[in-house]
Amino acid sequence: MKQEEVNLCQIQEWYPKFKSVSIKTLIHELPESFVEYLLDDHGPFLLPVSVINEDALPNRIHNSEEEEDYQVSEGSGDEAEQPPSPPSFPELELKIKESIESLGGAVFPKLNWSAPKDSAWISTTGTLRCTSFSEIALLLRSSDSLIHDLCPPISTLPYASGTPPCGQKWNSVVLEFFMDKVSQTFELENYTFDVYVTMDDRVKLVDFNPWGAFTLPLLFTWEELEQNCAEEGHGVEFRIVESQSAVRPGLKTAVPYDYLATGPGSGWDQFLRNADQELERQTRSPEAGG
Repeated sequence: MKQEEVNLCQIQEWYPKFKSVSIKTLIHELPESFVEYLLDDHGPFLLPVSVINEDALPNRIHNSEEEEDYQVSEGSGDEAEQPPSPPSFPELELKIKESIESLGGAVFPKLNWSAPKDSAWISTTGTLRCTSFSEIALLLRSSDSLIHDLCPPISTLPYASGTPPCGQKWNSVVLEFFMDKVSQTFELENYTFDVYVTMDDRVKLVDFNPWGAFTLPLLFTWEELEQNCAEEGHGVEFRIVESQSAVRPGLKTAVPYDYLATGPGSGWDQFLRNADQELERQTRSPEAGG
């Protein structure tokens, strides 16, 4: 996989050529200070101060006693324990607010290549749907999977609106879309692309990714895909899931890296222990007939 191939899959590279067949997207240049904020993994987790008083977690309970305990009283002489002031990005926030309004009031955020899929769990909706800069900052700041977009620092932040519904006759519809709209326009020879198909069989281009192990193969393995490509006369194999309940995000994109380890004492180990205890508690409760 060459660097040029990776670069051509950045949304700001391909979107202008496929704007008419893609989701409406607005691209913002990120200030260096905001990129540094996203990369900072030292000190407490602080969300930016909103200049328009928007809160990424509006329903959270503020415990004034705990906040007072965290403050260092004046005259203590221990300046090292003074909590840092949260950052603020007023110009970027106002530009993004304007873009969100122009896109219908809700967007999903993405950097040059990646979306913060692994931090959806922390949002109030459990999805990447955002209605404010504060919600976007929360998802981006909480994501581990964006690190390769940020190192070296990137400079753009696209916003796309819309929710992909399901469609039928996907195989022929997608193949026709590829032949008519994609194959003669996109520069790479080997690549993957994501689409969604509407109920009336319209296809919308969502993303491009390099062909290779860094791209998730979803219902396939890369060994299967490479073998299929190597076999002459091999037809296109189309795999689908037949119910919404069968759609599951990949583990590496659904949770923080801390949960990828499964050994004793790991995040998953503790999570499963807690889940077992809760299940046992519920089965023994009077309401469960235990």
